[in-house]
Amino acid sequence: MAVYKGKLLDGRLVAVKILNASKGNGEEFINEVASISRTSHVNVVAFLGFCLEGGKRALIYELMPNGSLEKFIYGENPLKNGGHLGLEKLYQIAIGIARGLEYLHHGCKTPILHFDIKPHNILLDEEFCPKISDFGLAKLCTTKESIVSMAGARGTIGYIAPEVFSRNFGGVSHKSDVYSYGMMVLEMVGGRRNVNVAVDHSSEIYFPHWIYKRLEQDEDLGLHGDMTTEEGEITRKMILVGLWCIQTDPSQRPSMSKVVEMLEGDIEGLEIPPKPYLSSPSRPLLDSSITSTDFLDYVSAIKP
Repeated sequence: MAVYKGKLLDGRLVAVKILNASKGNGEEFINEVASISRTSHVNVVAFLGFCLEGGKRALIYELMPNGSLEKFIYGENPLKNGGHLGLEKLYQIAIGIARGLEYLHHGCKTPILHFDIKPHNILLDEEFCPKISDFGLAKLCTTKESIVSMAGARGTIGYIAPEVFSRNFGGVSHKSDVYSYGMMVLEMVGGRRNVNVAVDHSSEIYFPHWIYKRLEQDEDLGLHGDMTTEEGEITRKMILVGLWCIQTDPSQRPSMSKVVEMLEGDIEGLEIPPKPYLSSPSRPLLDSSITSTDFLDYVSAIKP
């Protein structure tokens, strides 16, 4: 897949995504057109059209000048590298993404499960308003469906919910997107990937467990140096919401409507969730899209 900057005849700048003709016999193209053409929301990227000629497939979107969220949250000092982006802006971005997902799950006439929520698929406009993009793995649901059927796993390792890989963890539903969202929010507030192979201590490799231990023991979160009281509350709120979202049992995760309420509500109303049961990954498999059976290599064990 390649993305190019283009210009329409009326002068509008657009992003043109060229899909690999051999990938999935056009399934990704069909998924994206079928799902995103049904959407209209400030936090979902606007779909302008498509081209289909022989084996060539192209999707046309509004241009997002600031690119993906990914480049603003990783690195030694992402908050400074991101220029305008501080904790308050990241917090507003997290709320915007939550609203976009809430719309996909409950606001569309035909609900949409995205299945690939991650920083790379969140685009930022000129005002850093976040927009959910890349619906190649999305699935349309009937309004009566709460649990959906799927032939195999789909998503990106590091963000994929356990039940998407194995139904032993529960049914696949909109709560699977909630899990991916929670993993992403933890990376946003932590300023690092949830699996950090660069640290010296194995206890610090898996960020969700490391930060949960600090919350549990009421230790300093130690993420961004000196923070104002407001920044400290934002940090704690995003961590608590992220940890609720990545609960191993899908039924314990909040809906995206509840996530918006939690993020916009009072910090005193947020309790520390149960510790997620998934253990640290046995080996680093970062940002690797899967469609079948790699998840058990990513997760070393399930702790009772």
